[in-house]
Amino acid sequence: MTMPHLLTYPQAAAERDRWIVERRGPRATVHAEKPYAFLVEEERFATGEIGSVATIFLTNRECPWHCAMCDLWRNTLTETVPRGAIPAQITYALDRLPTARQIKLYNSGSFFDRGAIPPEDYAAIASLVGSFERVIVECHPALIGENYSHFRAVCSRPLEVAIGLETAHPGVLAKLNKRMTLDQYAAAADLLRGDGVALRSFVLIQPPFMREDESLEWACKSIDFAFNCSATAVSLLPTRPGNGAVDALATIGLFAPPDLRVVEDALAYGIALERGRVFVDLWDIDRVTCCPNCRADRVERMRRMNFLQAVLESVHCAACGVRS
Repeated sequence: MTMPHLLTYPQAAAERDRWIVERRGPRATVHAEKPYAFLVEEERFATGEIGSVATIFLTNRECPWHCAMCDLWRNTLTETVPRGAIPAQITYALDRLPTARQIKLYNSGSFFDRGAIPPEDYAAIASLVGSFERVIVECHPALIGENYSHFRAVCSRPLEVAIGLETAHPGVLAKLNKRMTLDQYAAAADLLRGDGVALRSFVLIQPPFMREDESLEWACKSIDFAFNCSATAVSLLPTRPGNGAVDALATIGLFAPPDLRVVEDALAYGIALERGRVFVDLWDIDRVTCCPNCRADRVERMRRMNFLQAVLESVHCAACGVRS
């Protein structure tokens, strides 16, 4: 098969799928009987408390969508896991983790995708997480339907659903190949709100197809949009290269990594709104561009702001002459 020319990003969704997949590297070796990662970390809760959250990264089939910026496919399988595999993975992780108050079941896609997590396992999953104060899962808005209702019915604990808004810029959102519109996001948010289910949103800082000089503006607009749709928490993710497609887009001028100061300013903006919790994802934050003399201070400021949900005193850097 002839690969599309590197200098062309396709317009049609099916062609974009092929273009994105063809630029991938190899998958990691993962196993259906074990989660590919698990950990416990601290997070500020909606109550204002700092509490422990267990996160289990479940191994399952790849998401049916191929988003231009996604690298989660690396730790996925090519087939649906057998019935009982997901409860076994959760048990495996919980047996090895310290006690935590809340739990995130993240699965590199959509929790309510029956191709990823068999609905026949919902009752067993709900039983395993029944001691946690809150259960947080992630899902594409197109799949918040019958399976969501099924799991909500058997889950005895308060449920929170995380949705990747990515950006409120409609043109950029379309090019990301997520196959989601802002109206679809808003409709899913309305459904969750009506059911009393909390909404957490993921927002990308400077995704592909966005100019550097408009990245902060659209990050702020995206935070606004998420809160207007009743999100209770917004997680900011600096867009990173490394998945193949993003790297290819960078070579043709359609992606540039964000500067850490943009990430920092977006976090400060969101927290200052006082409309809900706003966090910045500090995973791999050392890969984000920044003056080396003030990087450590800026990262520490954001870490503290994540916990305090307060805008702290700006960092002044004598080397780069920037106060932010």
